[in-house]
Amino acid sequence: MTSQDWFNKDFYATLGVSKDASAADIKKAYRKLARDLHPDRHPNNAPAEKRFKEVGEAYGVLSDPKQRQQYDAIRAMGGGARFQAGGGGGAGGSQGFEDVFGGMFGGGGAGGGPTRGQGFEDILGGLFGGGRSRGPLKGSDLAAATEVPFRDAAQGATVILGIDGQRVSTRLPVGVADGQKIRIRGKGRAGSSGGPAGDLILTVHVGKHPVFAVDGRNLRMNLPVSFDEAVLGATVEVPTLTGERVKVKIPAGTSSGATLRVKAKGLAAKEGVGDLLVRVEVTVPSKVSKAAKEALEAFALETAADDPRAHLYDDAAK
Repeated sequence: MTSQDWFNKDFYATLGVSKDASAADIKKAYRKLARDLHPDRHPNNAPAEKRFKEVGEAYGVLSDPKQRQQYDAIRAMGGGARFQAGGGGGAGGSQGFEDVFGGMFGGGGAGGGPTRGQGFEDILGGLFGGGRSRGPLKGSDLAAATEVPFRDAAQGATVILGIDGQRVSTRLPVGVADGQKIRIRGKGRAGSSGGPAGDLILTVHVGKHPVFAVDGRNLRMNLPVSFDEAVLGATVEVPTLTGERVKVKIPAGTSSGATLRVKAKGLAAKEGVGDLLVRVEVTVPSKVSKAAKEALEAFALETAADDPRAHLYDDAAK
């Protein structure tokens, strides 16, 4: 998105960050604002919805290094908000866009620089190598960002966005990753002279889930098991994203960190259905009875020859 709009919009101020803010600071500021202004928290609140869209637009530009560089260059070139939209008359009048660009390139209205007959986009086209063309031109791309719940991202829900006063609906790919950019064809700026519209570049931010995480088409989760279940083996129930529970067999002697695979309980995408990858976490009680302690001491004596750190020190010295 490179247009006259950038002269009038201070995306840094919109996110409340400085112009030299790091990418991490920009992301942090956006996430806080997006969370505070989300329409779910402010139903039927037009000002909050407008602010939410502005924050998404600002982050869409500043989170993309290339677009941020172009934005900074254009704002610096034009002096940011100091640009005046009109052209005054005498020495004390305000300079218009064409006057300023004419002075920059040593031209006047009748000289080699931009003339008053040229539009703003024509001037920018010359600056960035486009030149002035009367043929069909594709419209510029727009950038936006949205935050969706984990389940919507995992299952590929449809999201509706407000972009430049119009509603844009798009279906997310199943298992879309946090920070992933999606190109929506033809939803950017309108083209000129019969040219096609630009695209919308949508950055997706995915909320966290307390149990599941996405790994491609697979889902990952941690499964707490007791000490005796890990040692002796057991069959336990495991939750799935659909709400059902499936039984998983834990082999005897399973160590913490081992991963068990449950077939076809991951994400259903057009390429196929993924698996559920269950990572075993052996838990121990914080308190034990006297009888349990005596039993554990007896167990320790019986298994003393099995040193779990047998190779640790040799491997550490390599």
